[in-house]
Amino acid sequence: MVTFLLEKGKIETTVTRAKEVRSMTEKMITIAKEDTLAHKRLIDGFITKKDVAHKLFAEIAPKYADRSGGYTRITKLGPRRGDAAEMAIIELL
Repeated sequence: MVTFLLEKGKIETTVTRAKEVRSMTEKMITIAKEDTLAHKRLIDGFITKKDVAHKLFAEIAPKYADRSGGYTRITKLGPRRGDAAEMAIIELL
């Protein structure tokens, strides 16, 4: 889900999954801020698509270079029809 969030910029999921995706996404962006070989290998081991990993280093991380955290926002939508699971949208700021 982290790969899809970085690729699309915004996804809809349950609140509990959104909180997990938030923590991992913020760690990936923080790692990608420093463009070293070791950090590229860490990202490649986690992000499943090569073009998304390249986008993370080339576009996303430089955008947040002056920020020390808080790269994502979770907006609650309400219960899902069918099983009443709390839904949310997680997006990059």
